[in-house]
Amino acid sequence: MKIAFFGTGLMGSGFVRRMRANGDDVNVWNRSPAKARALEAYGARAFADPAAALAGAERIHLSLSDDASVDAVLEPIAAAIAVTTWIVDHTTTAVSPTAERAARWNSRGRTFVHAPVFMGPPNALEGTGLMLVSGAQQRHDALLPSLQKMTGKVVYMGEAPERAAAFKLFGNLTLLGMLGVLGDVNRLAHAVGISTSDAFSLFKHFNPGQTLPARAARIEAGEFKSPSFEVSMARKDVRLMLEEAQRAGVDLFVMPGVAAMFDAGIARGESALDAASAARMPI
Repeated sequence: MKIAFFGTGLMGSGFVRRMRANGDDVNVWNRSPAKARALEAYGARAFADPAAALAGAERIHLSLSDDASVDAVLEPIAAAIAVTTWIVDHTTTAVSPTAERAARWNSRGRTFVHAPVFMGPPNALEGTGLMLVSGAQQRHDALLPSLQKMTGKVVYMGEAPERAAAFKLFGNLTLLGMLGVLGDVNRLAHAVGISTSDAFSLFKHFNPGQTLPARAARIEAGEFKSPSFEVSMARKDVRLMLEEAQRAGVDLFVMPGVAAMFDAGIARGESALDAASAARMPI
C-alpha cells in the first residue's frame, strides 16, 4: 500500500512506524519538517510539501490537532488529490464540522472517512487500542483489513459520517471528566491536610469506575423511582465537599457544576429520586 501520512507528531509517527513494519510504502509530511525527516530512519520518505507527498498514494491518513488544521492541510491540495485516493482522518474533530467536511469531499467525488482513535503513542506504534469508524458501510468494509493492522479493535459507528466524531468526544469527555474529578479529590485532600498519595491510596481499594456501566444503564432506562442514593442526599454530600474546601480557601472546579446539576433536579421536584435522574436530559 502506498500511503501519504500528514501529521507526524507523537501519534502520527507511531502510526507511520507501524505502517512501515506492516510493509506499507509511506510518504510523510509535517508542519515541523524535522519530525517528518526523523521517520526516514524507518524507511519513510519525508516531503516539505504535502502535495508532493501525494504522488502515487492510494490513501491519505491524517493525525492532526483539530478541524482547522485538517482543512488547512487538505483544502490547498484538493485539486491534487486523485479521485482514487481515499482520505482517512484520525484527528479528534467536532461533530458538525466533520459532517460538513465529509459532505464537501463527497461532493468533489472523493472518499473521506473519519476514524478517530482511543490510543496513546505506544498503542499507535504497537498496533493496539481502539479505532472508531463511521460513514458508508462499504467504505468501512473496504478499509477494515488495513485499519485492523493499525489498532487492536475497530468499531463501526454507523452510516452518518460524523458519528465517530461524536463518540470520540463522548469518550474523551469521560476521560477528561475523570481527570477533573481527581483534581477535585486532590484539592479537597489538601484542604483537609491529607497528601495526594494518601488520598489516592483509596483507589487501591475502591474502584468507582466499576459503577459507571450501571449508572449509565440506569440513566438510559429512566428508572429512578427506586433510589439507591437520593438526589437530596447526593446534593448534601456535594455541599459538604464544597464547604470543607472553602474553609481552607481551596476552590473545587468540577463539583460546583455537579452541584448545579443536582440543584436543577431539585428544582424540578426530584429530590427523592435516584441521583442518576439529575444526569438525564429532562423532558
